[in-house]
Amino acid sequence: MEKSRNQEAGFTLIELLVVLAILGLLAWIVGPQVIKYLDSSRSQTARIQAKNVVAALNLFKLDAGRFPTQQEGVEALIKAPPSLPSWNGPFLPDASAITDPWGRTYLLRIPGEHGEVDVYSLGSDGQPGGTGEAKDVGSW
Repeated sequence: MEKSRNQEAGFTLIELLVVLAILGLLAWIVGPQVIKYLDSSRSQTARIQAKNVVAALNLFKLDAGRFPTQQEGVEALIKAPPSLPSWNGPFLPDASAITDPWGRTYLLRIPGEHGEVDVYSLGSDGQPGGTGEAKDVGSW
């Protein structure tokens, strides 16, 4: 009786190969979708952050009576520009709030092409234009 129990315990080589084949098939089907989702998440994060920067720029405008200049850039939301002695900021918690998911500071366009002010990132490649993750992402 003990001998027959030992022969029945465990998996056969064929059963293990079938399980490995199923896992490989799942990875082959699901893997590209997961990678595609992770890539698009940076662009979505950049779009949301750009909109938050625009909201902070509107608070800056209420406080200072104007938007920051192109030279002052979005850094004026974190650190007082020399031209504004009555600055009541910071309007964002820290410098990471003006940094895009690729580690570069958001760019500012006043007047904007899509609104009163445009905040945008040049995407993963840091160059204007592009497609996919390299596409420009903005607050519009």
